[in-house]
Amino acid sequence: MVLASLDVVEDAHEATFLRRRRSSRSPSDPEPDRIRDDPVRLLRGADAGRPHRRLPVRCPPACSRLQPEAQGPCSRCMRPLRFGVVAESARTPDDLLCTARLAEDAGCSTLLIRDHFIEGPFEHQLAPLTALTFVAAATSRLRIGTLVIDNDYRHPVVLAKELATLDLLSGGRVEPGLGAGFLRREYEQAGLAFDPPGIRVSRLAESLPVLKGLLAGEPVTFHGAHYDIDGLTSFPPSIQRPHPPILVAAAQPRMLAIAAREADIVSFQSVSTGGGVVADPPAGRSPDALARQVALVREAAGARFDQLELSTTANVVVTDRPREAAEQQIRQRGWNGISADEVLAMPTMFLGSRDHMAGLFAERRERFGISYWILFDGALPGVAPHLSSLLSAAR
Repeated sequence: MVLASLDVVEDAHEATFLRRRRSSRSPSDPEPDRIRDDPVRLLRGADAGRPHRRLPVRCPPACSRLQPEAQGPCSRCMRPLRFGVVAESARTPDDLLCTARLAEDAGCSTLLIRDHFIEGPFEHQLAPLTALTFVAAATSRLRIGTLVIDNDYRHPVVLAKELATLDLLSGGRVEPGLGAGFLRREYEQAGLAFDPPGIRVSRLAESLPVLKGLLAGEPVTFHGAHYDIDGLTSFPPSIQRPHPPILVAAAQPRMLAIAAREADIVSFQSVSTGGGVVADPPAGRSPDALARQVALVREAAGARFDQLELSTTANVVVTDRPREAAEQQIRQRGWNGISADEVLAMPTMFLGSRDHMAGLFAERRERFGISYWILFDGALPGVAPHLSSLLSAAR
């Protein structure tokens, strides 16, 4: 597999994308005891040995009639709703195991771990790939992933081998998420060069096709500005074919375009990370902001848009006093000049009763095309008893 230099390929895509923008503006599981008695089945899960293929959700030609605000597929062609959970509070084996088992029992699709060296803005995190191996050994259905791996922290050759091995050992349950890196203080404390955003994004753009080729077990040759690989075949290949579904987190136009072309899952960021820190302005969470991001991805993805899964985070509070919950969000986040009604309208905010939230998830999936919602582990105990009902009501 010979990959063209991304300097050429991405520049051509980018130029075409910008021209287009300017011209168009107006199965049953084994018994638990059998899994527990077999260490390979224990690690690889109840689905070990079965093929793992993520089938695209394709709209027929008649479905080109899109909702104008959201640019999402029609309701007949929606992907099933699913939930992930970020285990951002787990710092001990018991914490991680408790979160993983609660997520699996509640019906969550994935458990995800961040990738950071330091404390702040998030609490200390466990090393993601090692921790996910532990989770895979303790669960049988739960898929495992990252939100997200910093591309600068691991060469794609090293990362491909680690991910393919984890996919093999888990029975094909890996969903890696990648990003370009953003936390200036983390880079500086670790003695890593914090390059300008354009360079970090360019590295990620080169890394993604290299990673996918290596995960597929193909010989990869790539000569780019940042990576130089000559006929390398990585072992083992991943179980999921042609490779595990890859999530790319993005907020700005160039990253959204790269995600649209290279990712299987596009995770929309509502926070800003452009200055080397995390900022959470309320404008970034507005319905219009998300609709613009979805439109950018649709335009950049072209014919492959219907194969993409769209995702973002969800702040969920089960309550019979949604306005009070919205006002609490305003205070906790230090927002000014915004009303409770505006918070309740934010696509990432789900504040209310179970039945009300079920309606919101269905409505926002139809409006924006987002079917994969990622929860934070602090909310999981309160949401878990209602998750099966939410999934059923939104089908």
